[in-house]
Amino acid sequence: MSVNYESGRLAPDAVRRMFDRIAPVYDAMNRTMTAGLDRRWRRLTAEAVVRPGNAVLDACCGTGDLAVAAARAGGRVTGIDFSEPMLERARRKAPELEWIRGDLLELPFDAASFDAATVGFGVRNVDDLQRALSELRRVLRPGGRLGILEITRPRGPLAPFYRLWFDGVVPLLGKLLPGGSAYTYLPASVRRFPGPEELGEMIQAAGFRDVRVRLFAGGIVALHTADAV
Repeated sequence: MSVNYESGRLAPDAVRRMFDRIAPVYDAMNRTMTAGLDRRWRRLTAEAVVRPGNAVLDACCGTGDLAVAAARAGGRVTGIDFSEPMLERARRKAPELEWIRGDLLELPFDAASFDAATVGFGVRNVDDLQRALSELRRVLRPGGRLGILEITRPRGPLAPFYRLWFDGVVPLLGKLLPGGSAYTYLPASVRRFPGPEELGEMIQAAGFRDVRVRLFAGGIVALHTADAV
């Protein structure tokens, strides 16, 4: 069965297979697409919500960069992802952390298991965003902190650059790398994803308060932080 990545919407199994295929080039593409800034954004995300000694869940952990940043911030980190090839690379980076294969929509943890949760460039890929946010709230203790780092649609002077980069350059770069053709999915998935304000409202509806939004790179990337009610 052919998969139309340009639609920006894939069935869950298709999303998992896509990430299985791009696992070997995932880190290289992240560095290229962000000019290396993604590591700094992940560090800032971890520092915004992780306190020393916290039990931390990094959902949609991919190859583990955000989970490693959370550990450096003092967290006791569990990373979860539904792509085993992604997890294999995460385990090689940080074998001392706990890595679990699982689905953000059905987290295999008891309620109130974590002090903080992070998601880096992952929530736009889930089939039911509101359910995913509710699951994150369920596994957080009251007062627990959430940090979501995600690509968004900038306004103003950077909007033309964004369209050139994500609609033109990124898909081309993806096609030049083994398995990277799936990166044609990225621009369309971002276009259909809620903007920062709407995502903030969804986070609040899931049972969070004090939702704060910090924009990076002129609004191309947004960090949402919130506290569990």
